[in-house]
Amino acid sequence: MAEARYLIAWPSPHQDDDFYRSAPKLKLMQLMSVGYDGLDLDAAQRAGVLIATNGGANAGAVAEHTLMLMLATSRRVVAQHNATVSGHWQVDGGTPDYRELAGTTLGLVGMGTIARKVARLATAFGMAVRYYSRTPLSPEVEDETGSRFMLLPELLQCADVVSLHVPLTPQTRGSIGARELGWMKPGAIFINTARGELVDEAALYQALLARRLFAAGLDVFATEPLPGDSPLLTLDNVVLTPHRAGVGKQNLAARFRNFYLNFERVERGERPLWVISEPQRTIS
Repeated sequence: MAEARYLIAWPSPHQDDDFYRSAPKLKLMQLMSVGYDGLDLDAAQRAGVLIATNGGANAGAVAEHTLMLMLATSRRVVAQHNATVSGHWQVDGGTPDYRELAGTTLGLVGMGTIARKVARLATAFGMAVRYYSRTPLSPEVEDETGSRFMLLPELLQCADVVSLHVPLTPQTRGSIGARELGWMKPGAIFINTARGELVDEAALYQALLARRLFAAGLDVFATEPLPGDSPLLTLDNVVLTPHRAGVGKQNLAARFRNFYLNFERVERGERPLWVISEPQRTIS
């Protein structure tokens, strides 16, 4: 580390002041992920090290996974699969409570790169797309993504499917609690491929247990790996995946392509892309 000028890494709380002192020549830390929660940004700033995300290289994979969770929950795919492999054919009766996405409203909380890709996919499925973001999109981008801005309470009240796409920060931690879940339309579907700590899991469990929400598709959890005694595991109206929405062979190459693009930019004295942490001193 003493000679390293560039580093490819996952964010870790161990990347503290001592870590940066062990790498005095470090110019840029390029994260494998788009998320950076758990990272000591202040320590990086004090050390004069730029930190950049993966540039949305896995945004397409996360968007597709998000749509997959919408389909899997609305069509109760896991229950259908389990019944079929156990030899139970059409045990759900003649008119099961399956949902179609076409003609429904998708509410996106956050409207970054991933959410915009989700919006385009959802529009292709015939969904009306509404979103909430601290910074509304321009009318041109709204038209391009087929989306329209709403305030959070009205978004939650009108959406048939709500999907989270915001980073985990002190301001967003626990931002979807019992009050927000209570605002949601009865029978709505809740999707989270962002970060588990955004949500009050106990409140979400209660809403699902009481069938106030139709279902939830979750790729992220407040504690990971998901504990074996998590009450979420007892529900039959959830689809759970192990924080793998962004994983894919195709986007691995894209990540490294973005990394080396940034390394070359810094070597030429140019500003790297996708920076989340500015140094307090000039990098030489």
